[in-house]
Amino acid sequence: MAGTARALSLKERLSYGFGDMGFSLPYNMASGFLLMYYVNVVRLPAAAVGTIFLVARLLDAVIDLMVGVSVDRTRTRWGRTRPYFLFSALPYALVSVAVFMVPPWGQTAQLVYAFLTFKALGILMSLGAIPYTALMPMMTTDQSERLKLGGMRSIGTAVSVVLGTAAVQPILAQFGGENDPKGYRVAAALFAVIGLFAITALYRNCRERVVDESPPHFALLPEIGRMLRNRAWLVTFLTCLLYFVRFGGMMAITVYFAIDVLRQPWLISVMLPAVAGMLLLSAFVAPAILTRTGIRLGTAGALAIAAALFAVLPLLEARPPLFLAVYIIACLANSITITSAFAMIAQTVDFHEHLFGTRKEGLLSAGISLATKLGMAVGTAGIAFMLAAARYDPGAVSDLARSMIRWSYYGGVMALLILQILVVLCWPESNLTRPKAIKS
Repeated sequence: MAGTARALSLKERLSYGFGDMGFSLPYNMASGFLLMYYVNVVRLPAAAVGTIFLVARLLDAVIDLMVGVSVDRTRTRWGRTRPYFLFSALPYALVSVAVFMVPPWGQTAQLVYAFLTFKALGILMSLGAIPYTALMPMMTTDQSERLKLGGMRSIGTAVSVVLGTAAVQPILAQFGGENDPKGYRVAAALFAVIGLFAITALYRNCRERVVDESPPHFALLPEIGRMLRNRAWLVTFLTCLLYFVRFGGMMAITVYFAIDVLRQPWLISVMLPAVAGMLLLSAFVAPAILTRTGIRLGTAGALAIAAALFAVLPLLEARPPLFLAVYIIACLANSITITSAFAMIAQTVDFHEHLFGTRKEGLLSAGISLATKLGMAVGTAGIAFMLAAARYDPGAVSDLARSMIRWSYYGGVMALLILQILVVLCWPESNLTRPKAIKS
């Protein structure tokens, strides 16, 4: 391996961080509002929508693997990852608008359209996001620089969530409200343009410096076997899976929770952006905390604090200011873990090289991308199936539906936080510097 540990420029770190905004902004709007658009605006059955989300993401297992292998086999004058940013950016922007343009056809045709456009969005997300994740370990070998890049990526994530949630409500209000399709299309188009500019900056300003000198062609099945024997990768995969199951579920259910349980629709524009706002704050504090505590203990401690605070929230529903204060602190604690996850992803590549002599950034990143998208799909689909089981009717919400929304919100989050703690405690931190090599 030929590489570098030199400091990166601020311009490069910023461009890397806002690359996440480019990919995440359209996707976060889809995560937060596509369920409501399908069910409340287009009036598609909630169970069918949940099936669309789940099946589309299950198919990503094959697609993500193909993209990851393609990255590892790519050799161009632009590098191994940057061509993917260049050629996927515009199609991704166009499809992110198309998902919110379901035509006034029959219900079966609308379901087919919804599936095809949502699936296309996922494929194009893979073509950009997997190379993007693979890029970090190619930019530098320095752990402190990677934590800074993780912090910048958290900023990009935060901005994308703020715009993809808080900014949507005012746009919808200007174009007929939550049940009018015009507002969704305007918001999607605006975010598509912003995302296109951000991905272009990523392509122009970020460079690959760590070179994998292994041959571009390799047998796939043995490499998958090695990936599954990489303990650091397994822990990162499960950590990201659980994080995004929770994130996807919260993005989907918070709208219903605020409107139908708390009966305070204005909280949507506070609770969803609070997740992003705390990501933004944690981007500045998390690197220092994790450098001092280590990834394993720092992440587990932050998750434990978030779980304890979520256990208190049901007692504070009648006191909105106190409820929001505790909720925001819980979001801050949880946000620290996403910066650690970004650094963990990069370290799995180093660990893989120590174990097997090859880096395989694309393949390892494909597995993590699958965890994030499958997690988002399971979280979102789970909420859709819950609404279907409760026979949710936006025009006449029953007490059963309200109860199921309420306890899905609290109980689901706490259960996933506890599971994530158990997983991250298995992170092989003490062995990452010089793990014992395993012969392949």
